[in-house]
Amino acid sequence: MKKVLILLVFSLVTSCNSVKNIQEKPFVWEGANVYFLLTDRFKNGDPSNDINYERKEKAAVLRGFEGGDLRGVIQKIDDNYFSDLGINAIWITPVVEQIHGATNEGTGNTYGFHGYWTKDWTELDPNFGTKNDLRELVEKAHKKGIRIVLDAVINHTGPVTDVDEVYPDSWVRTSPTCTYNNFKNTTECTLVANLPDVLTESDEPAELPQMLVDKWKREGKYESEMKSLDAFFGRTGYPRAPKYYIMKWLADYVQEYGIDGYRVDTVKHTNEDVWKDFQKVCQEAFDIYKRNNPSKVLDNNLFFTVGEVYGYGISQKQNYDFGDKKVNYYQNGFKSLINFDFKGDANKPYEELFSNYSKLLHSDLNGKTVMNYLTSHDDGSPFDKERKRTYEAGTKLLLAPGISQVYYGDETARILAVAGAEGDANLRSNMNWNDSKNNLATQKLLEHYQKLGKFRADHPSVGAGVHQMISSSPYWFTRSYNDDKVLIGLDLNSGIKEISVSGIFDDGIRLRDAYSGEIITVQNGKATINTHYSIVLFEKI
Repeated sequence: MKKVLILLVFSLVTSCNSVKNIQEKPFVWEGANVYFLLTDRFKNGDPSNDINYERKEKAAVLRGFEGGDLRGVIQKIDDNYFSDLGINAIWITPVVEQIHGATNEGTGNTYGFHGYWTKDWTELDPNFGTKNDLRELVEKAHKKGIRIVLDAVINHTGPVTDVDEVYPDSWVRTSPTCTYNNFKNTTECTLVANLPDVLTESDEPAELPQMLVDKWKREGKYESEMKSLDAFFGRTGYPRAPKYYIMKWLADYVQEYGIDGYRVDTVKHTNEDVWKDFQKVCQEAFDIYKRNNPSKVLDNNLFFTVGEVYGYGISQKQNYDFGDKKVNYYQNGFKSLINFDFKGDANKPYEELFSNYSKLLHSDLNGKTVMNYLTSHDDGSPFDKERKRTYEAGTKLLLAPGISQVYYGDETARILAVAGAEGDANLRSNMNWNDSKNNLATQKLLEHYQKLGKFRADHPSVGAGVHQMISSSPYWFTRSYNDDKVLIGLDLNSGIKEISVSGIFDDGIRLRDAYSGEIITVQNGKATINTHYSIVLFEKI
């Protein structure tokens, strides 16, 4: 009995030490595991805010507000849903005040449920929640080691409706519509009809839109807003051009709430210098937040920006080609760009995918990174639209070099085709919480994502490290980042698995398989484990 107790205590101590060692691993954006969610479609935490601004007009299928809000995200942070998935950053669609009316883009009446149709950058839309909700969300996420990335829209305002007037000519253009055949016809034009384009190429001072002045006076905040604007322009020396107003308003969320990054929308539709200035403004706001809140500082990482340059892929390295002009967005404010190549590259064998990405990220893109995704809110051709390759999708996404972006419901096979829905509405269905609660197959897939996600979060080497194949058949490889090294096996046979680890781990080293939970000791230069899984995720303990 005494021996049993000693063994139990030893097991608990080593387990705790293992957890402690993992927790002490530094967070690096290059290896982040990001969860991307549409606030309105994730979880309805407060039904009392479901209807605002008389948004009662019937919308087309999945084109109106469905009730999701920041309170719902907070509830899942409290429930450790994200922590259990190994998520260390959450990217949330824009939560600023949206146009009040609906518009028809050719797919039926649509409201700004997605957050990309701004009316007022200084306010949160009550359908999403309050500023106190946002503060609570950020603080609770940070306490669990989760960064918060909001979504920035500077390129355009929301559409014009019967109740939403257009911004003045000194702020926006309403024509021509972009033809996308060269740089100018991609940047100095509206993305689509009735989506006013902010004059981001202009440095000409512009007065505040009267609609905002009147609105702020009704809300009793005009004086404070003007004082804050005067302080910003006085400190920075920027002209009072529309783009700098918007940068200031977006940076306020950094300075006030301590958000950790911005995913930037429609990057290629403005001149690239806009984003260099934006990163600078946000970094200054981040520094101010840290000085004002020293006890809440997570680490010394710079403010994070990831850009949506639609159509950019890692194969293009650092330059995006407009045909008549090449632009390097990495040299204009961005740490990362969304990688539109990944959904196609995921059809390649593991080694071809992993080795190529590792090579690019540690040569042409050294010091920068990409955000890989397989499913998104506006990509109508995802990797696994019918959800028939869910395990493969999760394995390739979460073990690929670079940042992983899990789109809400990837981990639960949320449906991407909804009866009656048209276009991108299909990609934005409501989160399938009932499946994860009641469906055994969904729960099994969720567990797969949880194991891989936690392993990635515990080991910066998975996303940020150098990849090296050890064996092609059976397939084993290592990832190394500073002093963090992991050994991974995929497509293995059930039962006993043995791999030479000479030069990787010394004899006597104890390894834990994060997938099965089994612990083994390296003997005679080999790691041997007996599990019924086809995956092994070895970490040193």
